[in-house]
Amino acid sequence: MGIEEKLPSGVLLTSVEKAAGWARARSVWPATFGLACCAIELMMTGGPRYDLARFGMERASGTPRQADLMIVAGRLSQKMAPVTRQIYDQMSDPKWVISMGVCASSGGMFNNYAIVQGVDHIIPVDIYLPGCPPRPEMLLDAILKLHDKIMNAKLGKNRDRQITELEEARLHLTPLHLASPEESQL
Repeated sequence: MGIEEKLPSGVLLTSVEKAAGWARARSVWPATFGLACCAIELMMTGGPRYDLARFGMERASGTPRQADLMIVAGRLSQKMAPVTRQIYDQMSDPKWVISMGVCASSGGMFNNYAIVQGVDHIIPVDIYLPGCPPRPEMLLDAILKLHDKIMNAKLGKNRDRQITELEEARLHLTPLHLASPEESQL
């Protein structure tokens, strides 16, 4: 016998964190930052076939002050890096970043002095989206994963504690160790 059985029908029980997370996840406004060919796939995702409007993201913000999601689509040049950081700093908190495409995530095939080897050198990234270019379905999947992350985020002091615990867990991870040819069992 729980309290749920004593309440009349139509009463909804939840926590403030869950309600705020649900509302936040369904009102994400992206600041599109299309830098190369991945931007075409990003634009296609907003079209009628894939329809970002069903996720509450139909309003692509022209100003960073009204956006809370930055989708970096394509390779980031050294000249654009300070602009990217400035736009990120002008976004309202809380803010999230999706790195779309292999060029944005790791520099891709452009391993030279003019291209930043991963947008995470400039701004913190929440979700990495691989591919060259990634399909709109992949971007929609990344957005759904971001929605899950937003919905499960804590609020207030609990949020600070959650961030601290995640950072400490990442610091204690053991680095990958590649066996040298002498150590391999083959």
